[in-house]
Amino acid sequence: MNKEANATIAMTAGEARSAAAMAGIYALRMLGLFMILPVFALYADRLEGTTPALVGLAIGIYGMTQAFLQIPYGLISDRIGRKPVIVFGLLVFAAGSVVAAMGDTIYMVIAGRALQGAGAIAAAVMALTADLIREEHRVKAMAIIGMSIGASFSVAMVLGPLLNSWIGVPGIFWLTALLSLGGIAVVLFLVPTPVVSRVHRDAEAVPSQFLSVLRDPQLLRLDLGIFSLHMILTASFVVLPLALRDVAGLPSAKHWEVYLPVMLLSLPMAIPFIIQAEKYRRMKQVFVGAVVVIALAELGLYEFHSGVLGIAFLLFVFYAAFNLLEAILPSLIAKMAPPDRKGTAMGFYSSSQFFGAFVGGSVGGWLHGRFDLGAVFLFCALMALVWLVFAVGMKSPRYLSTRVLRVGRLDAEAASRLASQITAVRGVAEVVVIGEDGVAYLKYDQQRLDEDALRAFTA
Repeated sequence: MNKEANATIAMTAGEARSAAAMAGIYALRMLGLFMILPVFALYADRLEGTTPALVGLAIGIYGMTQAFLQIPYGLISDRIGRKPVIVFGLLVFAAGSVVAAMGDTIYMVIAGRALQGAGAIAAAVMALTADLIREEHRVKAMAIIGMSIGASFSVAMVLGPLLNSWIGVPGIFWLTALLSLGGIAVVLFLVPTPVVSRVHRDAEAVPSQFLSVLRDPQLLRLDLGIFSLHMILTASFVVLPLALRDVAGLPSAKHWEVYLPVMLLSLPMAIPFIIQAEKYRRMKQVFVGAVVVIALAELGLYEFHSGVLGIAFLLFVFYAAFNLLEAILPSLIAKMAPPDRKGTAMGFYSSSQFFGAFVGGSVGGWLHGRFDLGAVFLFCALMALVWLVFAVGMKSPRYLSTRVLRVGRLDAEAASRLASQITAVRGVAEVVVIGEDGVAYLKYDQQRLDEDALRAFTA
């Protein structure tokens, strides 16, 4: 293969730096959000006006503002530029962190958490990533960002309890504000300014597609899936730290000793099942099985949350399935969504995720106050069983990958003709050519694709 072809296939050093920088921005923000999860319930009783319901609301309310604002932020970034929107969002997030750090009432902390969520930069970050990285490398860049989010979650589960014993929850909020300012520095000094910003249908939500995506029953099942997963996660952490401290008798300063081995051991557990799902094309079976494991783990926590070892083992089971579902669900979205509507589908998927965190925190707090902490685990198990009903009815996905080709601007007739020609390439299953954008969105079978024939259509 000649040097020109290699250059086309390989991600450039600039693209690699851009992908790493965008992953860093996302990870810094999510680290700040996640570090509160394992410690806030232990701290909240020091705040004036605290009730269990308000504690749950404080934990989850960031998800409500994030869910409603992330798509609008992305659309605004199409008009005024990506960097101004991202910097503004990070400033809002930092302001919310400061409000929460200074709060001496539960209501002030709730306001701060809501303001944190209002710094909803996810869609704008994805759009900027798409501006900076060529179409053929976008999937790789999004995977890097996804891995950074997963890593930040695992680190936060351990770092949160450690930092809580050193600087307390207010100190974590102050640190979160500093991390957000560090993200701004990355945006301003490390991330290049794109020469051209435009709409990328594989990475951004497009308003004209909203209705068609919301009418797609298979995509709605997946939205329900990520909603349920993060509802269960957040509801569990409304009471899990209390179960460790007040029921199992483990001092809060030692909670990291549970979370660290759980995280280290559960992460590699997902790998063989991901291979089964993707390589051996058993996606639905693995997916449904993981939902069953989530339900069993929550039932186990309902029955056996009085001992540290029991909680640790069930957390390991839960996180093994959680990590697997976090990897499989985005892959299912990409497989189920029409090739030119992937960005819109992912936008609603992300909003469902954050809204699930809001509902989980709110309902978990209410149940804890109305009944006891065991009721929260039982609620999570029942919600997993409801999810299971919808998961079983899901269609088996087509095992197709997605790609974007730059084909040059075309009129409607030429775009239709080109779509027919690309569809004739061996291994290509579906093609949409947007002539005005000069882009072809396609799905293909990676095992059958005629790569040389496809490359001939790239402008």
